[in-house]
Amino acid sequence: MKDKILEAIKTELTVIEEALKSNLNSQHPFINQVSEYVIFSGGKRVRPLLSVLSAKLFLNNKKSLDKKILNYIYQTSILFEYLHVATLLHDDVVDSAEFRRGRKAARNLWGNQATILVGDYLYAKSLKIASSLKNPEIMEIITETTLIMSEGEILQLLNLDNTSLTEKEYEEVIFRKTAILISACCEVGSILGGANLEERKILKEYGKALGMAFQIVDDLLDYTSSETGKDLGRDFKEGKVTLPVIYALKNSSSQEKERLLYLLKNQKTSEKDFLEAKFLIEKNRGFIETLERAKYYVNKAKESLTKLPESFYKNLLLFLADYFLERKK
Repeated sequence: MKDKILEAIKTELTVIEEALKSNLNSQHPFINQVSEYVIFSGGKRVRPLLSVLSAKLFLNNKKSLDKKILNYIYQTSILFEYLHVATLLHDDVVDSAEFRRGRKAARNLWGNQATILVGDYLYAKSLKIASSLKNPEIMEIITETTLIMSEGEILQLLNLDNTSLTEKEYEEVIFRKTAILISACCEVGSILGGANLEERKILKEYGKALGMAFQIVDDLLDYTSSETGKDLGRDFKEGKVTLPVIYALKNSSSQEKERLLYLLKNQKTSEKDFLEAKFLIEKNRGFIETLERAKYYVNKAKESLTKLPESFYKNLLLFLADYFLERKK
């Protein structure tokens, strides 16, 4: 079964990749150049994949053979990748990032102004695709999602040096920054597949829980993996308070807490400082408890699907939930 699932995902990703390439058709070569550089730099295509699978979950056999409907689903799914990449471009400018997905960040090649403007273009591109569907419900979801994502970016910026950030406040940020988009992918996909209101709600909740887990794991990997394609410890070096730090500060002695806060606030963080901070976080259960919280959300995502009948595409969505937890980059 696992081989069949992996093969199905590979096939879906191939079609999604083709749809992404065929839709980058700006009349200005520079816009295409910057967009292609970021979009085709090794992204996992999680968002459009979830949208497609959520649609196919509800297609009956007759509809699943209709090439027009399938093309409609794939063409819609890519708007989520455009939205996602737009946020990455803006993030890299705000964070003064040096690398993205193992390559120089776009801002280091074309400057901050051009990077922001191309990000704006991709936002507009995604909204244009959404409006072309002529479906008010989907358009409402996309516009509301875009608004909430913008709020998330602002909240993250406001909390950059907030060493008193609580777990609840952190989760509010990542819901707006990450989970809302993954939730929208799944809900819109279910609409395209013909799901009823209850089924839509199930997919929306699945996506939300999955998105929370995805970002929590991402924040964990910033400390524990060198395979992410970005600077290891970038969040720490930028002074971002993420869940591993929140848990470590809660569990540490007053002396260790004072030292960790000093390292976090130090603007000239060295590799030695990062390794010391990593040691303190690990010692005080920051990594273990973060992983446990990610597991909680993965289990919540999987549990949300229990009301749906067994099917191959349900198994695909369950498989992806486990993948989100186990991924190394």
